[in-house]
Amino acid sequence: MASKRLLKRDVNYVLGDIIEAAYINQLANPKQDPKQTEEIVDEAITTFDELIVKINQKDVENKKQHFRGIEKELETKAQDLVGKINAL
Repeated sequence: MASKRLLKRDVNYVLGDIIEAAYINQLANPKQDPKQTEEIVDEAITTFDELIVKINQKDVENKKQHFRGIEKELETKAQDLVGKINAL
């Protein structure tokens, strides 16, 4: 089971890297519409907020299962966001 601290760190690093990749893509392709990149960044920030709220939930019966679910959700959403960046 991941501790809250490590899980928060993972969420921060993964989504931070995705946001950074989106901005790097925007700088590398200046002719591309920046609204697409901004949508990806906004989605990453929203995902970050949602996951942090879930991590901080106090009324969880099975913490181990709860944290595993958050890890899987982070992985799924990160893969989705990376796919969107690659599609640009």
